[in-house]
Parts: sequence; C-alpha cells; structure tokens
Amino acid sequence: MSSTLRRVYHLTAFSWYAFVVKTLAAKDGEDLPAGIFVYGGPWKYLTFLNLLLQMCFFGLAAVSDLQPGKKSENALSRCKDLLFSVFAFPVGMFVVLLFWTIFAYDRELVYPATIDTFFPPWINHAMHTLVLPVLLGEVMLQPHIYPQRKHALAALGGVGLAYLSWIIWVYLSVGIWVYPLLGHFSTSGLVGFFFFNMSVVTLLYLLGDKLNSYMWSKHMNKMPAKTK
Repeated sequence: MSSTLRRVYHLTAFSWYAFVVKTLAAKDGEDLPAGIFVYGGPWKYLTFLNLLLQMCFFGLAAVSDLQPGKKSENALSRCKDLLFSVFAFPVGMFVVLLFWTIFAYDRELVYPATIDTFFPPWINHAMHTLVLPVLLGEVMLQPHIYPQRKHALAALGGVGLAYLSWIIWVYLSVGIWVYPLLGHFSTSGLVGFFFFNMSVVTLLYLLGDKLNSYMWSKHMNKMPAKTK
C-alpha cells in the first residue's frame, strides 16, 4: 500500500507542477504589467525556478518508483535523494516563508497588486503556498539519504551565488530589479540580505535533515551511514 501511495503521490505532484509551469510559461508574451517578464521572462524569478525544481524532483521520484531492486542502492534513487535533501526541500520552504513574510509586511515589495489582474489567486497559492504541504508530505511519505553536510552546504552556496549573479546581470542589462525589494538596498545591504537569505536556507536544510531523521529514525539505522 505504501509503495502504491508513493507512486500516486509522486505522479500527482509531478503532474501538478508541470501544469503550473506550463500555465506560467504561457503568460510570457502576453500584455503583462511593465517589467514583469522583460529580459529572461519567468526564468529570472526564484519562484518559477523553484517550480521547475519541484517538478524535476517529483518527476525523478516517479521514475525511481518504477525501478527494480533495493531503492537505497539504486543510482536514480540516490540522485532523487540528493535533489530533494539539498535543493527541493530547503529552496522550496525558503520561497514560501520569505514570500509570505515580505507579502505580509508590504506586498508591493515582492508581488505588486497590479499582478492580480493577470494572475488569479490560485496561481499565487500554487507558487507560494502549496509547495510547503507537498514537501512535508514527501518527508512523511518516505525517508531520504542525506549527503555529507559540508558538500550539501557548498552546493547550496554555489547555487545561491549563481542566482545572485543572474539577478544582478538582469539589473545591469535592463535596469530593473527582479524584485522591487532589492531596489531599496545599498550595495552593502544587498550583500547582507544575500547572506541572511543563505543563512535561512542553511537552517531549512538542517531542518529537513532533522525531520527526516525524526520521522524515519528506525529506518535510518538500516541505511548506509553518512558523515556529517
């Protein structure tokens, strides 16, 4: 039953994210508010990149479910665990928490009201709300093997720097910040904001590790040991 449930869950989540990504990508080229999709379209938004990340993870998980043999010894399963533990969980949780924190303070800094005309509320929640319960459902559904912590955090830091470089490039190219909030920071403020965000993502990675261990402590004793 648990195996069937995992397969249905992974396939449903993949289909959902594929639908949302297709819906958002179709908006590119429409008459949207100025600056939203200029230069890079939706690809410059962490929210959209996170949706692609979640779609890739659940797609990989769905394919992994069909593989024969012991899951923990399956190369595809190990890739799936790496993608979830290091990227899908911490980045997905970060997007949800940061978005709603800023939105509650001043939505114009991250999701201007003019966008509501073009993106109905369900799309907003698909991008910024449902990600969290879907990830928690995955944590409860099956255990994941976490890599060595130093390697995981190095990978997270590298991806963070790559995204920072991308949004700075967008600004230098067209003079528009991906998120209005960034325009309120000085150079030193941007650096501080980046390191704050990376600290939060790091804590979310550690949270995922702890949740995984708490939920599956008995199972983890039977899995290959990892070096912290």
